[in-house]
Amino acid sequence: MPAPSANSSASSPFALEARHLCLSWDGEHEVVHDVSLAVATAETVCMVGRSGCGKTTILHALSGLLKPMSGTVLVHGQESTAEPGHVSYMFQKDLLLPNKRILDNVCLPLVIAGASREEAFKKARPLLSRFGLTGTESLWPSELSGGMRQRAAFLRTYLLGTDVMLLDEPFSALDAITRKDLRQWFSKTSRDLGIASLMITHDVDEAVAMARRIYVLGGKPSHIVGEVAVERPSNPKETDFELTGAFIAAKREVLSLLN
Repeated sequence: MPAPSANSSASSPFALEARHLCLSWDGEHEVVHDVSLAVATAETVCMVGRSGCGKTTILHALSGLLKPMSGTVLVHGQESTAEPGHVSYMFQKDLLLPNKRILDNVCLPLVIAGASREEAFKKARPLLSRFGLTGTESLWPSELSGGMRQRAAFLRTYLLGTDVMLLDEPFSALDAITRKDLRQWFSKTSRDLGIASLMITHDVDEAVAMARRIYVLGGKPSHIVGEVAVERPSNPKETDFELTGAFIAAKREVLSLLN
């Protein structure tokens, strides 16, 4: 999928777009140069690059937490540059509060936004089964496995009310088996719910396993050095897909760009 045109109309086919973003932390020294990207509804896109190349900085700009030196961010065709609240943002750690039970944890964004506890519970409870959390409502975070805690964090992020989600290495703290299971669950759930997801990761295998497209960052200042399309069946089992020529070809292309 090509980068979005600067002249495209507000009726965009993309859920999330960045157009020619140039970013700096101090307003003077550019750390990210001329980045354009796009994510369609129900699409998962990954962004990979070496440590310190500006991946998280780009997510901060897309979320509205960082004002670009230049360039624009759009959500469903409407400009949202430097305006927080238009997308959901999930950090690397689950950030569940240890002194709150799981249902209170996942409902926290709704309560902060002004909903009563009862209203928040009413909205969250029907989603517990879809997120694999049935029976955990009254448990403490310390009573859940790492994978279950991460599911709770996904639900909390989803309850923010947007269908665009930014994810900063959400599976990195999990063991390999739990990570694979959760990746497959997240891929199916995000498709079913129509969530547009942009995820950053250091793991090339993870990027190829999950994404339809992969943006590769490199250089100084950091910029997109290539975009890799992943050819895959519509609903592959990850363990089977990793053995295919398409998986190996995409991985080889990403590694070549990184090097």
